[in-house]
Amino acid sequence: MRVVIPTSTPDGLLAKRGAHFGKAPFYVIVDIENKEVKEVDFVQNPGHTGGACGMAVANIQNLGAECLIVSGIGARPLMGFKEAGIKVFFDNVSPTVGEVIEKFIRGEIEEIKPENACGVH
Repeated sequence: MRVVIPTSTPDGLLAKRGAHFGKAPFYVIVDIENKEVKEVDFVQNPGHTGGACGMAVANIQNLGAECLIVSGIGARPLMGFKEAGIKVFFDNVSPTVGEVIEKFIRGEIEEIKPENACGVH
């Protein structure tokens, strides 16, 4: 399973999570097999312009993501991910990618509900 997490730094499992997926400077990509981390990589967020949430969804799709773990996301991109078949999970507590992934593997992070999306995006 390929998981993408928006981050403030490109430091793999030690990366600080970004506050909101669309504004995070980097995405850390974690490949998980049999509940173990197999590979960790990162890319710079190519960004999206003027509310072009479809571009943001496409950026994550192009990484081969099966799921995204965020601490904030707008309703439109959340719907776009759902339509693209990419599950979006919510964790606004864990400070690093490593901690997020540990919780994810243990099944302690839930899929975000539409009513929990940010209303200002």
